[in-house]
Amino acid sequence: MERKLGEYTAKDALLFNQRVIYLSKALWRSIEKDWEQWIKPYNLTINEHHILLTAYQLKGASISEIAKFAVMHISTAFNFSRKLEKQGYLRFSKKENDRRNTYIEITEKGEELLLEIFRNYDPLRNAVCNGAMPLKKLYGKFPDMMELMTIVRHVYGHGFMDNFEESLETIEKEFMEKDGTLQRKNSDSGESGYPALMK
Repeated sequence: MERKLGEYTAKDALLFNQRVIYLSKALWRSIEKDWEQWIKPYNLTINEHHILLTAYQLKGASISEIAKFAVMHISTAFNFSRKLEKQGYLRFSKKENDRRNTYIEITEKGEELLLEIFRNYDPLRNAVCNGAMPLKKLYGKFPDMMELMTIVRHVYGHGFMDNFEESLETIEKEFMEKDGTLQRKNSDSGESGYPALMK
C-alpha cells in the first residue's frame, strides 16, 4: 500500500528525488570539468573563482555572505579568500560599526583577472552549453530553467535567488560581445574597453 503525503505518494517523491540525484550528479561532473578547464590557465580552483565572482557581485561582503552565496562552508570561504588575498585579488577589512565580522572586497587586480577570464570564455569548449544547443535551435534561446530556479528558491531562499538574478543582470549590463569574446562596456561611451569591473 502506498503511503499518501498530501498531494503525492512516497514513491512519487522517491522517483523525483532519484531523477534529481542522477541528473544533477551527471550535470555537475560536466560543469566541473568545463569550469576547471576554463580557469586552469589562471591557476585558480573552482572555489577561488566562485569567491572572486561572488565578491565582485556583492561589492564588499562579509565572509559569511560569501559562503552563503557561493554555496560553501564558511571555513572554505575564509581559507580560499585568504589565498586570494595573498595573491592580491582580494582585500580583507573590518567596518567601524561591525568589528566582529571580516569583510572582503575584490581588488583592481582581481577585477582584471575576472575580466581576462570572461574574455577567454569559449562556449565551443563547454559541454553543457553544447548539450543545450538542440533546445536553443528548437526554441531560439537557451533553456530558462524556471522549474529548477523555483526549487533552488525554495531550498536557499529569495535572497539567494535575488543575488543570482543580479549577477546575471550585471553581466548583461556591463559586458558586450565583440569578435566572439566578452568585453567590458566603457561606462561613458557604451563602447568596449577594459576599465576595472567595479565602479
